[in-house]
Amino acid sequence: MQGTVDGFSYGLVTPLVAYLMACLGGALGLRCTTRSMLVTRSWRPGWLALGSAAIGSGIWTMHFIAMMGFSVRETPVNYDMLMTFASLGVAIVMVGIGIFIVGYRGASGTALFTGGTITGLGVASMHYLGMAGMRLNGKLEYNTLTVAASVIIAVAAAIAALWAAGQVRGFLWSVGASLVMGLAVSGMHYTGMAALSVHLHGAASAPAGDSPASLLAPLMIGPLAFLLLAGVVVMFDPLMVMGKPDWSAAEQKPGIPAHTVHPTGRGRVPGPRSRHHDDSRTPQNW
Repeated sequence: MQGTVDGFSYGLVTPLVAYLMACLGGALGLRCTTRSMLVTRSWRPGWLALGSAAIGSGIWTMHFIAMMGFSVRETPVNYDMLMTFASLGVAIVMVGIGIFIVGYRGASGTALFTGGTITGLGVASMHYLGMAGMRLNGKLEYNTLTVAASVIIAVAAAIAALWAAGQVRGFLWSVGASLVMGLAVSGMHYTGMAALSVHLHGAASAPAGDSPASLLAPLMIGPLAFLLLAGVVVMFDPLMVMGKPDWSAAEQKPGIPAHTVHPTGRGRVPGPRSRHHDDSRTPQNW
């Protein structure tokens, strides 16, 4: 017997809130990734780690907010706590691997494709591992082609978002990228849900695990608090908001233009070649 699946038990409330959470996590994570490309190597791992955790927490929170609106009419749906926690860990680790590749190798070519693919697979893995943590009086079945489409959406969105983060074109650029990423992550989620069908067991029994109200709501407090903290870090970092490089950086880094912008933002600082041709200029006139 097939169960009646409803992914919109609360109407448009859960999809809209889930989308906003995906956008928030994406915006913070992409801004941290951009910031990592503008600082010296000693600071880069910290910004990349913060970005990885922000994106991972954002998509995980988005997923389970959306799942608060999921129900099967003929059976209650519970969740396994260990599997639910594991999905959060997988999201942060796999997204982190992809972001570190782009952060150190640059947002172009093979590095972008590899990092974006790993990040997208991390998003998809989080989704399906979270689904595997559901406990109900039935068996979950998936349509293979629809699942493949959801994975492709996740990978394409991750590549596009990381490419945008690597352009280092300011705050509004990253906001636009985060809106697209949020839309794609939400699209991936609901595409994956469209692939789901539930085959009910013959004998009715109470499923194991915890109810969504008793498990998901308390679990989401931690990631939400972390996203708030990451938002504070971003807000109080002026270089992050304005998209300007760290002027103490003396090395060339992936994703950074070859020239250096003057700290006042009004011009370029010429390199050694330019100074050789015009030694009469003083530093104040650069």
